[in-house]
This record gives sequence, structure tokens and C-alpha cells, in this order.
Amino acid sequence: EVQLQASGGGSVQAGGSLRLSCEASGFTFDDYAIGWFRQVPGKERQIVSCISRSDGYTDYVDSVKGRFTISSDNAKHTVYLQMNSLKPEDTAVYYCAGDQNLIVSSMTTPSAYDYWGEGTQVTVSS
Repeated sequence: EVQLQASGGGSVQAGGSLRLSCEASGFTFDDYAIGWFRQVPGKERQIVSCISRSDGYTDYVDSVKGRFTISSDNAKHTVYLQMNSLKPEDTAVYYCAGDQNLIVSSMTTPSAYDYWGEGTQVTVSS
């Protein structure tokens, strides 16, 4: 059974940092793409960042470039999202998602992913 476990959310002041973790189990980690998405009430879930485990390809939404970094630890089957210089507009529930053999153009689309972890709340106060 494929499982994704997201953790690391919390409350910080603007300018602070958090590191989210997405621990994966039940599939061959190296074959998968992992995406981090976020959602605020009343809005659609949007891509934050994604990584292709097979070739290391990464992508970020423009609003987080230079502040967020996605990385993976093969031994721990975990993908991290390091979030620095957090802003109030980063406040959202963050989700990690995974799926196998995604093409690059689909990695930013929520509907492309079959497997999702529970969300973790990130709150940034001004």
C-alpha cells in the first residue's frame, strides 16, 4: 500500500523558516515524482514544488523561487521542502503527493497524482 506522510508544519512569524517532510512507503521511491501542493479555503490546490526522483528534475512556482528548496533523501524515502523567508501569503495547508512515471508537464497538476498524504498546516503571521 502506497502511503505518504507529511509533517513539519507549524506557526512562524514572517521571515521565519520551516521544513516540511514527506515520508513515502509502499512503492519504489526512485521511480516516483513527488509534489508539494498547498491550499487555502475557497481556493484550488496549487503546486508549490515538485521533484522527479528518477532524474532529479525540480520545479517551483514563481512565488517561492529563491525561498523554498525541495530535496530528497533516498535512504529515508523522504522528500523535504525547506521554506525560508516565509511570508503571510504562504499560509496554507500543505500536501505532498506522489505518482509513478509522470511526464514533466504533468508534475505540477494535482489531478496527475494518485497518492496523497494528509495535509500539514503552515501559518505565517506578520
